[in-house]
Amino acid sequence: MKTSTCMIWLPADHRQLGDGEVKSPALVLSEKYAHAVKLGALAQPVLFPLAEVEQIPELLAMVHGVLLTGSPSNVHPSHFDEEVADASLPLDAQRDQLTLALVKACVQNSVPLLGVCRGFQEINVALGGSLHQQVHAQEGMMDHREPAGVSLAQQFAPRHEVRFVPGSKFAQWAGASSAVVNSLHGQGIKQLASGLRAAGFASDGLIEAFEVEGAHAFACAVQWHPEWHFWENLFYSAIFSAFGEACRQRQQHMMKDR
Repeated sequence: MKTSTCMIWLPADHRQLGDGEVKSPALVLSEKYAHAVKLGALAQPVLFPLAEVEQIPELLAMVHGVLLTGSPSNVHPSHFDEEVADASLPLDAQRDQLTLALVKACVQNSVPLLGVCRGFQEINVALGGSLHQQVHAQEGMMDHREPAGVSLAQQFAPRHEVRFVPGSKFAQWAGASSAVVNSLHGQGIKQLASGLRAAGFASDGLIEAFEVEGAHAFACAVQWHPEWHFWENLFYSAIFSAFGEACRQRQQHMMKDR
């Protein structure tokens, strides 16, 4: 498929939407991620509804990068050998099935990959790491969840500091040794997967950013939400700008190979 447009794949969530007991299956993508790709990465966001694991190779050949978005749902704990701790929290087994395989394919094939919140957790689990299902229940850990009953602007407001590893890409993008970020997650990294390098930490020690070691293309992820009003935050904008540039480099290589 020949194209002059840089395209980034955003896998959708599987949800039941509707009023009361009348609900129907829906594929959902939060608009803020599409805006961040379109205006921050300067690329075209694309969806492949009902994509299956077997289709990953042919679909990756049509795009120049992958953004794994955040979501209300959690990665199912069976993927890191645990039982569900809180059955009231949403899960998305269909997304898990696709994205955990997609992560491995991106890393193996040098496809630029950016993970945000759930996407951050998906990358860690896909590569063999594990998660705290309830960070706030761990001794010495902060409550990283967003406040309830407030506006979106308040939920996505800066919440806590993240300290960056000197020399990491995140320190470069932030232009500083730390930054204050938003925080809207209940799960968090318990065991970092082999092959991932921690690049940012909250004050309680929780890993908030990592890079894939030895990756031949952009391969980074964050626990916070840089897509939220990225245009107002130079650090957040730098993340999407670098991701978009990596995707355009893949696009150029793909065009030369044809």
